[in-house]
Amino acid sequence: MRLLDEQYTRTPFYGSRRMVIALGEQGWKVNRKRVQRLMPQMGIEAIYPKPRLSDPAPGHRIYPYRLRGMVITRPNQVWSTDITYIRMRNGFVYLVAILDWFSRYVVDWEVSITLDTSFCLSTLDRALEKAKPEIFNSDQGSQFTSAEFTRRLEDARVLISMDGRGRALDNIFTERLWRTVKYEEVYLKDYTGVLDAIGNLKAYFRFYNRQRPHQALNYQTPEAVYFGVNATKTAMLRIGLAADRRSSENPGGLCRDIQFMQAFRVVTDQCFAATFVQIV
Repeated sequence: MRLLDEQYTRTPFYGSRRMVIALGEQGWKVNRKRVQRLMPQMGIEAIYPKPRLSDPAPGHRIYPYRLRGMVITRPNQVWSTDITYIRMRNGFVYLVAILDWFSRYVVDWEVSITLDTSFCLSTLDRALEKAKPEIFNSDQGSQFTSAEFTRRLEDARVLISMDGRGRALDNIFTERLWRTVKYEEVYLKDYTGVLDAIGNLKAYFRFYNRQRPHQALNYQTPEAVYFGVNATKTAMLRIGLAADRRSSENPGGLCRDIQFMQAFRVVTDQCFAATFVQIV
């Protein structure tokens, strides 16, 4: 599972077949059926367009994706959330985080040993005690489409947005957060257990929010931009339809994100109009 997690972080567009090939090239002989069994257990799947990419639980309402064409100009305009797999020495846990799109500030997070809805709800409740977004974006996972989760947002009068199936770029900032957390923290450590994982992640997110400068934020920290503390002017974000436009004015971090996500379009040989993030 550790090998799968590392390979998925590098190539999230790989399905089970390519995972088997990639691991084989690293000297690991893995049965495809085992990979197919482990990927859902880890909460991961290839992010390329295909029918029925992810299904909500029966009876759960699906909301439209509301960010296309929107200009992101301020903190708390858009929040997003997602869940990822965190490996430990023995076993694994799941991590959920809520991210402010404009500042990249992690508003709240939590670790759980199961993929139930409760830890997503408690994370959302704590986040809403601190602030309230205008729009909240998530994927169509059963945790986020559950009546309990959407009711919390509706009661707070927050507009709900959900990624389209196979739209890998609809939640690009959260995807990049996971890569950052894993390469800068998780893969450098060997958590002995759940408490060790929580303690180290707590220290990392404190560093991420308060000390780690972001190139896309003019080398400011997420906390400085989110709270406006000695913050310089930050570029606006426009969410639009992909026309494969690249500008020299794009900060390097976002350029790398766009190029990374464009790679899976080439590998999967799919031609589709993807959503991408462009600095204007």
